[in-house]
Amino acid sequence: MSEQKLYDILAKESKTFGVEITKEMFEKFYIYKRLLQEWNEKMNLTAITDDESIMVKHFADSVSIVPFVREIGAKNAADIGTGAGFPGIPLKICCPELDLCLCDSLAKRLTFLNEVCRQTELKNVDIVHSRAEDLGRNPKYREKFDFVTARAVAAMPVLLEYCMPFVKVGGYFAAMKGNPENEPDFNNALKLLNGKVEKEDDFLLSAGDEKQHRHIFYVKKVRQISTIYPRKAGIATKKPL
Repeated sequence: MSEQKLYDILAKESKTFGVEITKEMFEKFYIYKRLLQEWNEKMNLTAITDDESIMVKHFADSVSIVPFVREIGAKNAADIGTGAGFPGIPLKICCPELDLCLCDSLAKRLTFLNEVCRQTELKNVDIVHSRAEDLGRNPKYREKFDFVTARAVAAMPVLLEYCMPFVKVGGYFAAMKGNPENEPDFNNALKLLNGKVEKEDDFLLSAGDEKQHRHIFYVKKVRQISTIYPRKAGIATKKPL
């Protein structure tokens, strides 16, 4: 598919969120797409590999959080369990002034992310090899971020325990999800982790004839959380809050 056609697809989908994709931004997205397809042949980064689906299901989906990040005036952000860089790298492309932390537990993914940042010339990106449970206890990262996000990582009770320790008091965590009806009850986790759902977004992504349901929970951190969270690696999944 031609670059112009792909630009039109991404620009149109992003415009539904109120985000303009400039030609300069798209050049970086196009490099990112190419690298994702090339590296995916030698390591498992994504099951979504065709041009249009990458533009919509990965890039446009990630761009959906940009208006909120701009609205709250976030200076820094963390993407926990970033995988192939979603939504963190698209967020950084659209908000280049943002200091970004990308965290993942798989070292070879971080090699890919470093190459993406090098070729797209993204600056002030901290790429960290760690489990969320360990990094969330590190004073350098604990309660340091205006905005934290995670996409398709875990069920909400687990995800909140992974991510809320990184959020400043007064900051926000955005959980990017599919159908919210599939989520277990997470009110107890919100209570224990001093979070409050302030906003929810619900929308459909369109790739070809396919429609994909997406939902975002925006959780505000109202107070500091107990130092017992996050619990040691593996406990959150075995015994969700």
